[in-house]
Amino acid sequence: MAFTLATWNINSVRLREGLVQRLLREETPDILCLQECKSPVEKIPVEGFRALGYNWMVARGQKGYNGVAILSKLPIAEAGAGDYAALGHARHVAARLENGVTIHNFYVPAGGDIPDREVNVKFGQKLDFLTHMRDEFHESRPEKAILVGDLNIAPREDDVWNHKALLKIVSHTPVEVAQLGETQEAGQWVDVTRQDVPEGRLYSWWSYRSPDWDAADKGRRLDHVWATPDISNAAHGSRVLRAARGWEQPSDHAPVFATFDL
Repeated sequence: MAFTLATWNINSVRLREGLVQRLLREETPDILCLQECKSPVEKIPVEGFRALGYNWMVARGQKGYNGVAILSKLPIAEAGAGDYAALGHARHVAARLENGVTIHNFYVPAGGDIPDREVNVKFGQKLDFLTHMRDEFHESRPEKAILVGDLNIAPREDDVWNHKALLKIVSHTPVEVAQLGETQEAGQWVDVTRQDVPEGRLYSWWSYRSPDWDAADKGRRLDHVWATPDISNAAHGSRVLRAARGWEQPSDHAPVFATFDL
């Protein structure tokens, strides 16, 4: 069984319904994981997605904030949703394919602007969220699983446009990178994107604040595809659809793809 999966922080699934449909028409991933849907589940515009063959969806949503959804051409069943760090946020949902593979879709908190939990509650929530993930993976090591989403951390030096300039900027601080590393290690997760693209600068997010994001290219790789070691070797074809960042009224994130032959 081969399938292609994409993950995309859509920054409002209702506002950008047309962009989601464009991605589904032009790229035809078998599974699309969305973050920051900003919609209650019942208001996600599923009719248009179903018309394109995406007949299955599992999701968690809330009005105006957060929200995660998994759209699929392949049959999926809901496999749980966690309230990480007890925030009461819709930031995780999981689905299981008929072949037994579980897909976890995460939206880790961004963490605000100041990388100090003593003065910035949001930064503390981000670290606590990752700690909860880490502890859960320690307690029950995942198997035959894929983890995707906007993890809001660019861990490697070549995951950001300027390593030194961003060391004190939320998303690339040493404390966040270390915390993400512990979380990854706890589940023995393999970074599939970097398995396929081991060297070179690679980004999935460019700020709206940059008037010419493409030419300036001050990006960060905040969106990730991980897999457990028992299936990571089945992954290939990883890529970032950079062009989507230039679509009309775009998300500030670009979709990240991987294919699995299982």
